[in-house]
Amino acid sequence: MDFQKEFPLDPELCYLNHAAVAPWPARTAQAVSAFAQQNMTQGARAYPEWLKTETELRQRLQAMINAPHWRDIALLKSTSEALSFVAQGLEWNPGDQIVITSDEFPSNRIVWEALTKHGVKVVEANLHGDDSPEEAILDATTPTTKLVSVSSVQYASGIRLNLEHLGRELNRRGILFCVDAIQSIGAHQFDVQRIGADFVMADGHKWMLGPEGLALFYVKPGLRNRLELLEYGWHMVQNRGNYDLKHWYPAEDATRFECGSPNMLGIHALNASLSLLLEVGMEQVEKQLQHNMSILIDALSSVEGIRFLSPRAPGSRAGILTFDIAGVSSNNLYQALMARGVICACRGGGVRFSPHFYTSEEVLLRAVEILKEVLRTKR
Repeated sequence: MDFQKEFPLDPELCYLNHAAVAPWPARTAQAVSAFAQQNMTQGARAYPEWLKTETELRQRLQAMINAPHWRDIALLKSTSEALSFVAQGLEWNPGDQIVITSDEFPSNRIVWEALTKHGVKVVEANLHGDDSPEEAILDATTPTTKLVSVSSVQYASGIRLNLEHLGRELNRRGILFCVDAIQSIGAHQFDVQRIGADFVMADGHKWMLGPEGLALFYVKPGLRNRLELLEYGWHMVQNRGNYDLKHWYPAEDATRFECGSPNMLGIHALNASLSLLLEVGMEQVEKQLQHNMSILIDALSSVEGIRFLSPRAPGSRAGILTFDIAGVSSNNLYQALMARGVICACRGGGVRFSPHFYTSEEVLLRAVEILKEVLRTKR
């Protein structure tokens, strides 16, 4: 497959910002355009077909994470909303402990800190000590730890956790395991059953190449009833097509977390994006992304004064490479790169590059050359 045909990006750009917001594939833009045209000319005449697309999206998300069934997939607005369903849905007692990490994106910190008013204690494991990140997390747990919530890949440093090891040990200790997988799903193979995660959430607008405003939410089937529902509406009930029912019960499947009308525009977009990833195959996506990371690391290693802030070993790195340059402001460097068409981010005290599987070697090397040119003007 010719990846480049799906990504007709402006040739003046070096797009290295998939850890923030990704460009859409061509097929996604076409799906959205067709959906808009259909709405304009036919209204909701094809709604039954739209519902089939919704089911197809759930099936594709099931395949992306190897969930037991597509009915285990809820479609929410964001990772933050899904994390809030867990944080506010579980029953907490004073003295309960939650373990997160010192590197978490605010979404996976604020929702837990909001529980401290109930006497819940939030502990941050230091991922930059002498122990491995996984052991640092496990060492932070105590007999009062009720839940561990981690990002599968840290958004700034790019540290990639061994989720299978964590899940196995947390399950043995009887501790709930929550995974913010927004920086993994779409970039790497992900198996929720092998990991043993109780809760998984991820927006579609990063590595899944979809739109903002639509996220997957997985809850282990046996735990769904354990989450107190926070939102209510016509969509989250059994027999939701029967609007005359006076007595209602929450749906048994994951739609119990979807209170109202679905985001049909986002559903058509994300469904198209996932069709590309699954057509390529996540094994191949991960392999090509790691190949691109090797090219990028080798090229950046020749930059004078560079310090890598992300893991570089193939077994521990993800699709994120953050670095700084001795004597140069990272924020100023980021702004200069953006002005030259290198689309990146400033995170964790450094400049963050995040290519995807389709990113060409030419783009990677051109971005490094632009970086060197910028540095020559600043020294």
